[in-house]
Amino acid sequence: MRPDTVTSAWQEGRRHLERANVSSAALDARLLLQHAAGLAPEDVIAEPVRPLGPPALAAYRSLIDRRSRHEPVSRIIGTREFYGRLFAITPAVLDPRPDTETLVEAALTNLPPSEPKQVLDLGTGSGAIIVTLLAERPLSRGVATDRSAPAIAVARGNAVRHDVASRLTLIEASWWQNVAGEFDVIVSNPPYIPHAAIADLPEEVRNFDPPDALDGGLDGCEAYRRIAADARQHLAAEGRLLVEIGHGQTAVVRGIFEDMGLAATGQWADLGGRTRCLGFGRRPPE
Repeated sequence: MRPDTVTSAWQEGRRHLERANVSSAALDARLLLQHAAGLAPEDVIAEPVRPLGPPALAAYRSLIDRRSRHEPVSRIIGTREFYGRLFAITPAVLDPRPDTETLVEAALTNLPPSEPKQVLDLGTGSGAIIVTLLAERPLSRGVATDRSAPAIAVARGNAVRHDVASRLTLIEASWWQNVAGEFDVIVSNPPYIPHAAIADLPEEVRNFDPPDALDGGLDGCEAYRRIAADARQHLAAEGRLLVEIGHGQTAVVRGIFEDMGLAATGQWADLGGRTRCLGFGRRPPE
């Protein structure tokens, strides 16, 4: 078999990744081949002996080398699919995970399609959450904060990409800083990994996600305390605050928000059956 065909390149990349203990070697090699050579998914199957020019083959081998060092495919190609849409990502932002779609689903249940609502996303990163919510609810408007200027730039680009920029205000600020008014839905996927546990995360996470987007402090709950501290003054009377949480954090996070005068309103499990999202509202008058 010629060394420069679609199939031979794919097999070469797969073997290289298998030697590097990449569990999804075949899939990743195909995705990187498509990206390097500008192929559609069906081309790899339909045209197995299609030749690859030297530039495409060299680019592909470079991408395979990066993946063999456990850099995620999404980081290499610069995009991640989230809730059916492609989002640009850079080293400045967290790589959106499928589990975070649980938070989006929970938020959408509190955003009727026929009503204009105000939505706030605290610590927006790539903007995947707020952009998705605004794209799914065209009558709603949003505000999103992040203390990282590069992250705000990524979120702005994604808002433009999905045609919601005119309904989204982005604020370079930490948590509630410079946020005014009340919101019908407040969402956040804050850093929630205990500091000591970061060293035990998979290489794809600990070496490539921004540390500030992972590190939740000593017990993993520092960001929840910051969010809970000012939540009541920015939550509309019938509004809902929804946060993503890590495994085993349900009771502690619920207690943090209840101590600040909010009432738990629900919880949602991710695809693995673990509680991934908690909801809160204003506590009814006694």
